[in-house]
Amino acid sequence: MTINGERVSADKRIGVINPATGAEFATAPDASREQMDRAVAAAVAAGREWARDEGRRVEALKAVADAIDANVEELSSILTSEQGKPLSAAAYEVGETARWIRAAADLELPRETIVDNASVRTELLRRPFGVVAAITPWNFPLLLLGWKLGPALRAGNTMVLKPSPYTPLATLRVGEIVQEVLPPGVFNVVSGGDELGAWLTTHPDVRKISFTGSVATGKLVAAAAAPDLKRFTLELGGNDAAIILDDADPAAIAKGVFWGGFINCGQICAGIKRVFVPEHMHDDVVEAIAARARSVRMGPGTDPGVQLGPIQNRMQFDRVSGLVREALDSGATAVAGGRPMDRDGYFFEPTILTRVREGMRIVDEEQFGPAMPVLTYKTLDEAIERANATEYGLSGSVWSSDVERATKVAEQLDCGTAFVNDHLALSPDVPFGGSKWSGIGVENGPWGLEEFTQLQAVQRPQV
Repeated sequence: MTINGERVSADKRIGVINPATGAEFATAPDASREQMDRAVAAAVAAGREWARDEGRRVEALKAVADAIDANVEELSSILTSEQGKPLSAAAYEVGETARWIRAAADLELPRETIVDNASVRTELLRRPFGVVAAITPWNFPLLLLGWKLGPALRAGNTMVLKPSPYTPLATLRVGEIVQEVLPPGVFNVVSGGDELGAWLTTHPDVRKISFTGSVATGKLVAAAAAPDLKRFTLELGGNDAAIILDDADPAAIAKGVFWGGFINCGQICAGIKRVFVPEHMHDDVVEAIAARARSVRMGPGTDPGVQLGPIQNRMQFDRVSGLVREALDSGATAVAGGRPMDRDGYFFEPTILTRVREGMRIVDEEQFGPAMPVLTYKTLDEAIERANATEYGLSGSVWSSDVERATKVAEQLDCGTAFVNDHLALSPDVPFGGSKWSGIGVENGPWGLEEFTQLQAVQRPQV
């Protein structure tokens, strides 16, 4: 772990599983409460000086991005071993982490004049909260580190970050790497289980929580923040719908729809989780998507040419297996996949399900794995209503040969981001967040930076 710029071990350890084998291959520190307290104290102590010099923060963040880029090979190897994704995807994630941090470094923190008359001048400042507690998930451990670290530090906050206990290693290594370019205490990384997360989110010196993960845990984070009135940003789950319009070309959209749902083995909050197709186009669309599912190469992320790795952990593997099995038992048909692969590790065949309906858990819940249900609709109004009939509201997409028509449909989706003829086209310049149970607040761009600041109006008499 990294506490106050120093490498720190722990008396207890947690095992880390390689999902391609199902076997433990490493261990990580299991932080004590005293160590967590030390990390927060270090962040508090570093905060005043860090917040004072904006130019220094900008240069330091650029140096952080450079340091991450300089270690892409090592970080990619660690990430693939603990998360399972192909090495090429791991390298891409490392590069995107650095890109997001650079984008945050380039953002402005404007000092606005809001009153300027004969008697008074009032300026609006955006000031840091102090210590930010960041908790990251196991699907994109490093990228989501970057989404939080960049804007939090750019705004003048310091941070204590806790990675998922399923994927702590690459994050711990980043904590070590960036100490060469950051003052001690500005960025601390501690690892452990749920108890550590509870200690961190309730610590009295933590003033802001940035959490990415499940809805259930997000609600616990919000409840933990409430007694102390901590500010928080929650980026939670999704049950994103893709609506295919009746003028779409199945062959033209198949690649985008497939990868919109199956990237990272379907383990992405804003991925396609449900597909709505006009009744008369059902067979053509299903076959176009299923052909890709049957041909995609799945295997250990270290194997050359692999496109999809395993599901990251046993709990999620069992959940996806159960949802698909339950759907099949209730009358669904697997036109591709439909079962675990006969090999070591947490591999589940890329699965396309038809003859599904609302009321099945594979449709109503977020599966977060390599299984895509395809539903039919009679009228467009019906499709929009059904797409919106969920407790989630993260992203959605509309696919059509008529961009203007599709855009009008996309604007009716009840979600934070609506795509046309694309899905998951995320950018550090575009706000990302959800409605309903998909979260509170946004990340990325100036809007995400503002989430790590509090307004202060400074009023003075004119002289």
